[in-house]
Amino acid sequence: MAYPVITNCPVCSKTLKITKLNCTHCHTTIENEFELSPFSSLSKEQLHFVEVFLVCRGNIKEVEKELGISYPTVRGKLTDIITSLGYETKKKSEVDEKKVVAMLENGEISTEEAIRLLKEE
Repeated sequence: MAYPVITNCPVCSKTLKITKLNCTHCHTTIENEFELSPFSSLSKEQLHFVEVFLVCRGNIKEVEKELGISYPTVRGKLTDIITSLGYETKKKSEVDEKKVVAMLENGEISTEEAIRLLKEE
């Protein structure tokens, strides 16, 4: 019987390393230190969300329908997963918005460009 891989030590909570791989067909065993994928640290719920997100080809509206959750909840779950994988999430910054508005007022960018920049953040 196979068990899901655990990533943290149940005694001290430090990150575990895989040290042994075994083929159940030919019984070959390989011993060394193997690194886990960052995805292995995600919870079952997070992995399910990633799977649904991929099946929906990243279409947030489809993810909403599939999981029966709101747009802000989908965004929140994405942010949570991105953070769990060790990446920083970019947040809208009031300073950046002010900068875009100032550039628009000074004629440095067009209205369309300002809208595009504000939507990107």
